[in-house]
Amino acid sequence: MKKIQIAGQEIKPGEFKEININIARLPSHTQIDTPIYVSRSQEEGPTLALMAGMHGDEINGMEIVRRIIERNLHQPKRGTIICIPIINVYGFLNFSRDVPDGKDVNRSFPGSKSGSLASRVAYHVTHDIIPNIDYGIDFHTGGAMRTNYPQVRATLSDKKNVELAEAFCAPFTLDAPFRPNSLRKEASKKDKNIIVYEAGESLRFDQHAIEEGIEGTLRLMKYLNMIDDAPAPKETNRIIWHSSWVRSKQAGLFQTQVVSGQLVHKGDWIGTITDPFGEFTEKVIAKETAYVIGLNNIPVVNAGDALMHLGMDSFCKLA
Repeated sequence: MKKIQIAGQEIKPGEFKEININIARLPSHTQIDTPIYVSRSQEEGPTLALMAGMHGDEINGMEIVRRIIERNLHQPKRGTIICIPIINVYGFLNFSRDVPDGKDVNRSFPGSKSGSLASRVAYHVTHDIIPNIDYGIDFHTGGAMRTNYPQVRATLSDKKNVELAEAFCAPFTLDAPFRPNSLRKEASKKDKNIIVYEAGESLRFDQHAIEEGIEGTLRLMKYLNMIDDAPAPKETNRIIWHSSWVRSKQAGLFQTQVVSGQLVHKGDWIGTITDPFGEFTEKVIAKETAYVIGLNNIPVVNAGDALMHLGMDSFCKLA
């Protein structure tokens, strides 16, 4: 079996280790460590990384990895599981997407040992995690006050990415090209395949999103022959080839008429914009048949603000 070494510590077949990588320290001299949990089987198999908390306010992903550890689902029959519940500990402590200097860790890869704080976090993932893995799931959540219906984002022009997304079998799969200086792009340079799971809303637990994430992870582990059994999907996986945002035409108060995950038809009434002083009411009408894959939960909107994210699959194109 291949050698796995993280932060100078070797994890041998059959071993479980908690490794704390020191990132930096707070001005108070409090040390900030990133805990990493590594569980190796005695039997040969792939290495899968389960990573969450790249953005410190995206707690659904953290809870997915936490429950996987709590339920001992991170102990494979074959291969190795590396769990990182919180990559961006700084953001987590500050209820923030970013690190204190305002930079995004997921736009800071491959990182630098002596660079900005975000760059230093990215550096440790690049040098301590990526070289050891074969595959990975990067767990994310919708932005502030926006809900994403459970979905996998992958590069669908890549055959292996397609296989992983199909095995995970989330309700939706979106074609998502690599973004500059992201974890996925950096991993791809080293022939490592990572898919992204997006679900729920930041700073708010979503039980459906969490359980879908756990079950999808187990299905992927089964596909990789790391475990023998996994739950069947509860929903049909739909490949979204095109998506667009419905935007507010004017400022006001937004109230949705739909729920996340719903199929809406062209011409449907999907929301309402009202004036807080009772001067106008405007219906928002769907311009195409599509699924609601993302939904704004902020009632106060300005002209041009995103109201909902609509995704189209093959069925929608024919409707």
